[in-house]
Amino acid sequence: MGKPGLLDLEKHFAFYGAYHSNPVNIFIHIIFVWPIFFTALVLFCFVPPFYDVAFLPSGLFNSPLVLNFSFLFALIYASFYFCMDKKAGSLAALLCFACWVGASFVANRLGYSLAWKVVLAAQVICWTGQFLGHGIFEKRAPALLDNLVQAFLMAPFFVLLEILQTVFGYEPYPGFRAKVEAKIDAEIKEWKEKNQKKNS
Repeated sequence: MGKPGLLDLEKHFAFYGAYHSNPVNIFIHIIFVWPIFFTALVLFCFVPPFYDVAFLPSGLFNSPLVLNFSFLFALIYASFYFCMDKKAGSLAALLCFACWVGASFVANRLGYSLAWKVVLAAQVICWTGQFLGHGIFEKRAPALLDNLVQAFLMAPFFVLLEILQTVFGYEPYPGFRAKVEAKIDAEIKEWKEKNQKKNS
């Protein structure tokens, strides 16, 4: 059964899915969304820590994992996903924290002078790929142009759920996919009708 308000996975998934109905565009997002999240965490690792507590001995990564903005960013995403769906959300939360650990390692290895260049290059490539996916295959502007926060929050979880649904037939609850697809179809139909009125 779905949850209300901010934790309404069905609503969020339908919103994001309405902008990502083309299989090629979905595949492009599967490739590029998590690297965007990961490289953002790399950059956030250089923000001074809120509280200097080492989670692991400094010798393990040559630098302790600390409570910085990168950790907070991963925690917010992980908590949001877990609250929306315990099963898939747990996997998504694990991936978020794995990205944080990996990003901390990469940031420590590269140093800021090189890391920001790598992050910039990765972000440009990933965002360009996604915009091309929308322009060439989806033929619709990205979701972030209509709801920036919702698009950014849902993107990593959306592609993970797409993989789980396609490969394993996973549903957060019985009937989830059918309900979401009905909402997506209705939203796309409404969008097309609005475009036709504008062009007529």
